[in-house]
Amino acid sequence: MSATFVEARPIDSDWLGWLKRELAPTSARKIRTAIIVAGAVLCVIISMALQVPQLATSAYMVFFISKESKLLTTITGVGGVIVLTIGIGATLLLYKFTYGHPELRIPGMAIALFLGMWLSRVFVIGQLGFLLGFVVAVSQSVGEAAPSPEQLVRGILWLWVALAYSIAVTVVLNLLFLPDTPKAAARPKPKRSEPDGRRLLVADTLTNPAHVHFALKVTFAAMFCYIVYEAIDWSGIHTALITCVFIALETTEATMYKGTLRFVGCLIGGALALFAIVFLMPHMETIASLVVLVACAAAIAGWVATGSERISYAGLQIAFAFFYSTRPIPISITSAIASSESFLV
Repeated sequence: MSATFVEARPIDSDWLGWLKRELAPTSARKIRTAIIVAGAVLCVIISMALQVPQLATSAYMVFFISKESKLLTTITGVGGVIVLTIGIGATLLLYKFTYGHPELRIPGMAIALFLGMWLSRVFVIGQLGFLLGFVVAVSQSVGEAAPSPEQLVRGILWLWVALAYSIAVTVVLNLLFLPDTPKAAARPKPKRSEPDGRRLLVADTLTNPAHVHFALKVTFAAMFCYIVYEAIDWSGIHTALITCVFIALETTEATMYKGTLRFVGCLIGGALALFAIVFLMPHMETIASLVVLVACAAAIAGWVATGSERISYAGLQIAFAFFYSTRPIPISITSAIASSESFLV
């Protein structure tokens, strides 16, 4: 999501008409939503059948990886698995030196966050650079929540399995069923330095101070939240750190708008989850009923997520709030790792 998306929001009071246009059905949207629903359902079935932990993480990743074209989905999926593997390998290596040593772990988190946010601005495929730094930083942030180093390592490795297989399922479904749409390739790009196709970094990587300023601002905000919730021993609000990272954009207006989408999406997803927990789940006894519930929720979230940049992020948050509020099976690994790492986003 770029800062330029705010330009197309309604400037008058016709929010209802604007929302109707944003949610209007199209053939491409129907297909993409169906693919997302199928992917989420398959992840639920596979995770429960093979007893793969972190089912909610797997189901949510279908939304994160699915893009508007086969090419974008494949690049995001393959690149994501590679970066995820490197990031988890790096964080396990770091834990050899930082586990039990917060004086080393906290600065390491800050450095990883700074590098990730800086790479998101200067790397040609900015999302992959961001993902690398984010995986390392968030993995380090939950280290103290693990009862033992062995459980921490097992949790992180199972996390890789849960994410990698769901990414593979998503890529395969998109390659099989998503039609080629030339319009998807013509998506407007953010107003930033134009990269040379032969380079990995943008031309002004070392000369534009805005890249460093952006990374510093996000790092300071995220680390402030981390230090506060650790100081008051309230790890339940650890998503404050993640929120700082994921709603950060080039301008204040764009950041506020994305934060609003995150808040509204979580409210809707939480309301759907509360309804399911109170009225539906007490009567669910088979995996078939669970599949129907997941399919309905995924259809609602997927329809919003396949819209334009102006509303798509709310769809991701609807899915996240719903899946993590209605986790249908116990998580055998530390819940802190499961909930934090799922925000690869």
